[in-house]
Amino acid sequence: MKITKSGSAEWTGSIKEGKGTVSTESGALNAQPYGFNTRFEGQPGTNPEELLGAAHAACFSMALSNLLGAEGITPGRIETTSKVTIEKKGDGFEITGVHLVTQIVADAEESVLMEVAQKAKTGCPVSKLFNAEVTMEATIG
Repeated sequence: MKITKSGSAEWTGSIKEGKGTVSTESGALNAQPYGFNTRFEGQPGTNPEELLGAAHAACFSMALSNLLGAEGITPGRIETTSKVTIEKKGDGFEITGVHLVTQIVADAEESVLMEVAQKAKTGCPVSKLFNAEVTMEATIG
């Protein structure tokens, strides 16, 4: 099975004074503003790193639910944040780290949940996209 989903972006102007919008095929994002100020200066709007973080958190949570289901465990709740770090390196920037923080509420032994969470971290399709180190901390309950 092959599925293709799309997102799009439009940019006008120079890097610091310019601005852009980002949209998704589903319409979840529709001309959401982004720019230098939203990426590096904390201004309202989105940025590529938080979009990657949201995608990663969603993908990991789904992968974890799937793997738990394969173990006969139905989670009551999985709450995940993916923290994406970007740093200036030489003449440009690079994503240097991605850290998952997840809370798993499920009726199962902690050791089993932690093992399955580790498998989800490495097996999640979005985790596989990152060249940066992907780390995780998980809590149960």
